[in-house]
Amino acid sequence: MSKPLCVLAFSGGLDTSFCVLHLRERGFDVATVSVNTGGFDAAELSRIEASARRLGVTQHLTIDARQELWDDYLRYLLFGNVLRGQLYPLSVSAERVCQAKRVAQAANELGASAIAHGSTGAGNDQVRFDVAFRALCPDKELITPIRELALSREEETRWLAERGVEIPAKTTLYSVNEGMWGTSVGGKETHDSWQHLPESAYPGGVIAGDLAPQTIELGFKRGEPVALNGEAMGAVAIVEALNALGEKYGIGRGIHLGDTILGIKGRVGFSAPAAHLLIQAHRELEKLVLSGKQLFWKESLGNLYGSLLHEGHYFDPLGRDLEAFLASSQAAVSGDVRMTLYPRVAQVEGVRSSHSLMQSKVASYGEGAKAWTGEEARGYCKLFGVAQQVALGAREEGKGEKENG
Repeated sequence: MSKPLCVLAFSGGLDTSFCVLHLRERGFDVATVSVNTGGFDAAELSRIEASARRLGVTQHLTIDARQELWDDYLRYLLFGNVLRGQLYPLSVSAERVCQAKRVAQAANELGASAIAHGSTGAGNDQVRFDVAFRALCPDKELITPIRELALSREEETRWLAERGVEIPAKTTLYSVNEGMWGTSVGGKETHDSWQHLPESAYPGGVIAGDLAPQTIELGFKRGEPVALNGEAMGAVAIVEALNALGEKYGIGRGIHLGDTILGIKGRVGFSAPAAHLLIQAHRELEKLVLSGKQLFWKESLGNLYGSLLHEGHYFDPLGRDLEAFLASSQAAVSGDVRMTLYPRVAQVEGVRSSHSLMQSKVASYGEGAKAWTGEEARGYCKLFGVAQQVALGAREEGKGEKENG
């Protein structure tokens, strides 16, 4: 009689390695799925597969989801210029939903009877995986060994060692999660709101003191990056190039403090060079080509979309409505942005577009107008202030009546 199959989201680390053997001892055949959303190179992916096979899985799948991550998630975060707490570009949130969807898809295709992940019971990821698995695999048993057993990392390590599996001890003081839209960094400093992460904790380490400024040019079409320094490139390639360049300059580093899905405050360090540069450039281009009301409502709805994605509500139908709005808002967001990178900061120096709403043939701000006369401007200013004039006058009259009464 064949064993039931459980599909496991697998990263090759301690927790998911523990999950493989634990699930096997529970009587399952285990198929592992590693979804690459930009955090692994070819050598690392090979190491992860080799590790899974040593642990006795019946099948291992490696899925390159970088383009899907961009098409279905990241581009909407860029369209909305989404920064949680006006700082953090949701480096992990989008990845987890993308990974969970692909693992669930694999479980359905393989005919698995169960699906599992290695999240603990203390973070946001458990919610994102659980929600996705229950939405996409409602007929499958959901198993979460790490959360269910609540073992410490030391206990997991000993348990594996007793079964002949040695997991190398971590040599770093920091937990690092790499991805295409940024890298999260956790350590003792992120558990205290008064402490800061040293530069050495971030990818790229300490920034060289003699780093010369570097100017780049980004081309956008309908809100998406399509060129870097005049060379046409796909969005994924541009993101990867900007991550490599920006990391050298320490661009996009910070510590985000905010509310978690669980209702507690959390703090995480991050390094997101490409996200920082693209959002900064994209926002400036939008200022040139969109109306004030478009900018206002797009910011509000972009933040709402980011909240849905971050807080585990991606599958709410409202998300598709917001994506349609954000995509529609980008019809005129085409043009070029010139930026200069300095150590730890980038500055937009110029922006141009054939859809520019800044037109000197109409007027030059603070200089002169060609579309109206001074007398017409005088009348406009008078009418513009009438409502405020009436309101203030009414208050003064009311104040006088109260004093005399």
